[in-house]
Amino acid sequence: MPRLKPTASDNQVTTATFRLKGGLFPLTLLEISRFDAVDFEQQLRDKAAAAPGFFKQTPVVLSFDDFVGDLDTLPLADILAICRSQGLLPVALRSGVESLAQQAQVLSLAIMPATRVKPAPEPLVETEPSAATKASTAEISQDEPAAPASVQLELSPSSHIEINRNPSKIITTPIRSGQQVYAPGGDLIIMAAVSAGAEVLADGNIHVYGALRGRALAGVKGDLSARIFCQSLEAELVSIAGTFKVDEDLRNEHWKTAVQIGRDEQSLCITPLV
Repeated sequence: MPRLKPTASDNQVTTATFRLKGGLFPLTLLEISRFDAVDFEQQLRDKAAAAPGFFKQTPVVLSFDDFVGDLDTLPLADILAICRSQGLLPVALRSGVESLAQQAQVLSLAIMPATRVKPAPEPLVETEPSAATKASTAEISQDEPAAPASVQLELSPSSHIEINRNPSKIITTPIRSGQQVYAPGGDLIIMAAVSAGAEVLADGNIHVYGALRGRALAGVKGDLSARIFCQSLEAELVSIAGTFKVDEDLRNEHWKTAVQIGRDEQSLCITPLV
């Protein structure tokens, strides 16, 4: 019996057409506290004029956590149109309001969970110590001195960020344009310059022992105490726990000087590095 010739499909090897990978892409949060179409568009236009480099195809997440007004009647489509007219690209919505979530689905926006509000801690109730407790306390006070106040640690009831620091990540070579370096769970120490177009990120602090010309994002998982240190501030953007400044905001008396950058309330504080 003659052998059948193999067909093209027999020789064809099935290969995967895609693969899913996790990536770290910091997104800007646009927090909208009130909406008037004219005022909103004018303020965005003014901001875009002050920082044109930032308002170029920049993906943003819309947040209405602090919105004052009726979210059920908010024209989300109008907000998207105004943002896009100024170069912003809304990609997601953060809100727990069902009517907004329904609008977001129609407008092809991803939906992110609203910020969780932690319940207020219950007040401490002072109780009269028992006689046995008083006697035990008296014995301890006679035998051992009280611990000095300087070594007592107490977590504020409002603390909600748990930070587990890993060893620092140390980079000894320059970070070139297009490169991204991330230090998960710890500090990032760069013993060289960070070029324009490069991006460095850390869950903790960022130290740059050279010129910082690219983007630096510290405390990317919400560490408000994170800082950025650099020998020459020439950055395109600096950010700490989501609060950021672009180069147009940085070109002041600290430009091209050694500085440290920290977060003060809802803004960034830049001081000389001494």
